[in-house]
Amino acid sequence: MNVEWSLFTPWSALAGGVLIGLAASLLILANGRIAGISGLLGGLLDGLFGGSEQSDKEGRGEAALFLLGLLAAPLLWGMFAAVPESHFSGSPAMLIVAGLLVGLGTRYGSGCTSGHGVCGLSRLSPRSLVATLCFMGAGFATVYMVRHLVGVAV
Repeated sequence: MNVEWSLFTPWSALAGGVLIGLAASLLILANGRIAGISGLLGGLLDGLFGGSEQSDKEGRGEAALFLLGLLAAPLLWGMFAAVPESHFSGSPAMLIVAGLLVGLGTRYGSGCTSGHGVCGLSRLSPRSLVATLCFMGAGFATVYMVRHLVGVAV
C-alpha cells in the first residue's frame, strides 16, 4: 500500500482524531456503548441475519448511523479538500484473506483496534491493553513474515 504523503497534513489528522474521540464519547455517554467498529458491525449483521436472540434491537439505528458516518466522512472530506490516494499492490485474493483474518481476530479478541485501542485504552482497561499489544505484535510479525520470509511486496 502506498499513500501520497504530500497530501497529508497534521490538521486533517488532528480533525479526524477529534471527530473519532467525539463520536466515541457521545456513543458511550448517550448509550453506554463502546465504539468498537467490529462490534457495531457484528451487532448490525446479527440483527439483519437473525443472529442471536440477545441482539440489541435498540442499538441497531445508532450502529448503522455510526458506520454510515465512517463511510460518508471521506466523501464529505473530498468535497472540501483532496483525499490522499491509496494504492494496494496485493492481489484481490490476498486482500480478501487478510480481511477474513482480521475479522476472525476481532472475534477472538472480543473487539478491534477501535474498541480496544481507542476506547479501551482511554478507559485504562487492562484487557484492552493486552488485546492492543497482541494486535500490534501480530501485525508487526505478519508484515515481517510476508515481506521478508515469503517475499511478497506489499
